[in-house]
Amino acid sequence: MNRHDSIADLIAIVARLRDPQDGCPWDQEQTFRSILPFTLEEAYEVAEAIENEDMKELREELGDLLLQVVYHAQIAEEQGSFAFPDVVQSISEKMIRRHPHVFGDAELEDEEAVRANWEREKAAERASKRQRPVGSVLEGVAQALPALVRAEKLQKRAAVVGFDWDEMEEVFDKVLEELQECRETLRAHAEPTERVHEVGDLLFSCVNLARHMGVDAEQALRAANHRFERRFGRVEVCLRAGGQAPSVAVREEMERLWNLIKSEER
Repeated sequence: MNRHDSIADLIAIVARLRDPQDGCPWDQEQTFRSILPFTLEEAYEVAEAIENEDMKELREELGDLLLQVVYHAQIAEEQGSFAFPDVVQSISEKMIRRHPHVFGDAELEDEEAVRANWEREKAAERASKRQRPVGSVLEGVAQALPALVRAEKLQKRAAVVGFDWDEMEEVFDKVLEELQECRETLRAHAEPTERVHEVGDLLFSCVNLARHMGVDAEQALRAANHRFERRFGRVEVCLRAGGQAPSVAVREEMERLWNLIKSEER
């Protein structure tokens, strides 16, 4: 039995699935837009496998994600736009260009210098793609990104040109300021739209705080979600052991168990 372990095998499999005469009816009908949700889903499943440190699952999910790349390239080739080798060439050239200290003669002393050079290269690439002479520093941050990820990228872009807080305490003060403004919308019985704006400003300032603390906000929130699920699951188990179920009637017991479980995890 063939191993089918080369990228050429996968490209051939996808091409066969898409074949107008002998392919799969479902695959024949797919477009960039129709498979986009699957592409996003597979990326998140890769992230989950990494967070769970599940190497077997990671192997599977990376394969699923690779399939999405090959699938998009196959549709593009059918349309005469580009093919998979063009995708490989594009990213290979980009990585060489963005690492002159590895593939060229540039000398970058530390991680900070490498990061700064990376941002300069990206800015130059964005400038070369623009049709108009002047564009925004924030141009090109994809709208489809998760909101926390996009907020961090926007902030990093602004920071490159000096629009950033100088001191950590200023960032903490900004979070407290935004929190107070959220509280005031409740006291003033503000319109729902104003509350949405103030909560958004608070979240944006929290992303800023995470960035200054060297924390990935998206990963931090994902980890918090996992902790909440795990702890609440244990609360449910404890309640069932005592013949109870989660409900408003046992709220105090749920809180007692929650605090006990938190203290045990510390």
